[in-house]
Amino acid sequence: MKVMDRRTLVARLREVVGAPHVLTRPEDLVVYEQDAFLVAHASPDIVVLPGAAAEVGTVIALARAAGVPVIARGAGTGLNGGSIPVAGGLMLVLTRMNRILEIDARSRLAVVEPGVVNIDLSAASARDGLFYAPDPGSQGVSTIGGNVGNNAGGPHCLAYGVTGNHVLGMEVVLSSGEIMTVGSPAVDAPGYDLAGLLVGSEGTLGVITRITVRLLRQAEAVRTLLAVFETIDDASQTVSEVIAAGIVPTAMEMIDAVVMRAVEAAIHAGYPADAGAVLLIEVEGHVQALPGLMERIAAVAKRHRPRVLRQANSARERELLWKGRKEGAGALGRLAPSYYLHDGVVPRTKLPEVMAKVAAIARTHGLVIGNLFHAGDGNLHPTILFDPRQPGMLARVVQAGEEILRACVAAGGSITGEHGVGIEKREYMRWLFTEADLQAMRRVKDAFDPTGLLNPGKLLPDVMSSGAQADVKSPAFSVRPRAGLWS
Repeated sequence: MKVMDRRTLVARLREVVGAPHVLTRPEDLVVYEQDAFLVAHASPDIVVLPGAAAEVGTVIALARAAGVPVIARGAGTGLNGGSIPVAGGLMLVLTRMNRILEIDARSRLAVVEPGVVNIDLSAASARDGLFYAPDPGSQGVSTIGGNVGNNAGGPHCLAYGVTGNHVLGMEVVLSSGEIMTVGSPAVDAPGYDLAGLLVGSEGTLGVITRITVRLLRQAEAVRTLLAVFETIDDASQTVSEVIAAGIVPTAMEMIDAVVMRAVEAAIHAGYPADAGAVLLIEVEGHVQALPGLMERIAAVAKRHRPRVLRQANSARERELLWKGRKEGAGALGRLAPSYYLHDGVVPRTKLPEVMAKVAAIARTHGLVIGNLFHAGDGNLHPTILFDPRQPGMLARVVQAGEEILRACVAAGGSITGEHGVGIEKREYMRWLFTEADLQAMRRVKDAFDPTGLLNPGKLLPDVMSSGAQADVKSPAFSVRPRAGLWS
């Protein structure tokens, strides 16, 4: 069968979505060659911005007929290279599909298109006293579709869970172009949990075009405590002991000295620039219950010699403290031209041990590493600062990052808590799964995407040759040179 040529494909795409929404000029495509994973890039051959699910279905069917890979993309805030078109192809940018279709306050759910910005959903539902719980650091710009694709978390996932805990159902376009619905608003729908399978699948099984999510009732009262410590070890011990005492705060976030200095210079959030670590501890509930709960948390913290224990006295002060945490990574631009932000997970009890290893890795490689992370659930975000113009620097940074993730896995943790796998950690999946495990995942991929054109080269490692060892040392990622699609 003759494969559709580029000219014909572009003409058909323009018929489907309109000529302004099909981009082919190099100066337009360059915008889409990278996400927030700052150490790799590759250009798509065509970018298409559909406006409806039916258009997505037709575009995918056309791409399949042309034998062209399809990569879904939202706002481009991903941190694992998941939307980098490593095999070229057609990039589906879903930011035009940005409508909140329904907010059902009575049933506490919302129906949204994938291009809805995370924080806009909470703002819209606040009129009914509701909110959408998953709150990644990028929530001011990241989209719900991208959050679902990577199963994003955030500071408040300690109490409320990650994105997958709040997705009830989805409309999904398969690799054939067919549209199907998975999941249900029902509490316990029968059948296979296909919605659970698709959350976190990083665009490798289908393209999500509509999402039904759970909304929560806003708490009666919120209290935020700032605890300042001389060392990360003291702060880490406090985290473990608070949870061990049977207290589960809404959020427990940690920021180290490197990040604090950058944040204070940029935002003036009220963090001391000369301390070792800061904990932000937030609780929610009935107004009468919170003072006692805060006293219990403060009593635990005092056993670890805090320099400062201070409650935010106003909504404005609380917002400023959280602004410092949410914008901490951006503030690091004051310290270096680039950074590489990792996403390992460790048991809370191992926080002091693993943080000491992160510091040792930084010394070994002569690097500066800042830390800002979800301490309550052990989700670390070591951020390696570097200048990519220095010869050999990127290799040192990648090696240090690999050693950090190995330390997380050795401590009983994982290679990702909320950013996903993408191309960054694809080969590291072998550290957690046997080849039999991975083959089972590949069979799922084949069932949904038999032609292998949906976001190729992501999430699952390359198939191993016979007799290969399971723990091969591989680079974290690679973008291979490719021939043109129509050459």
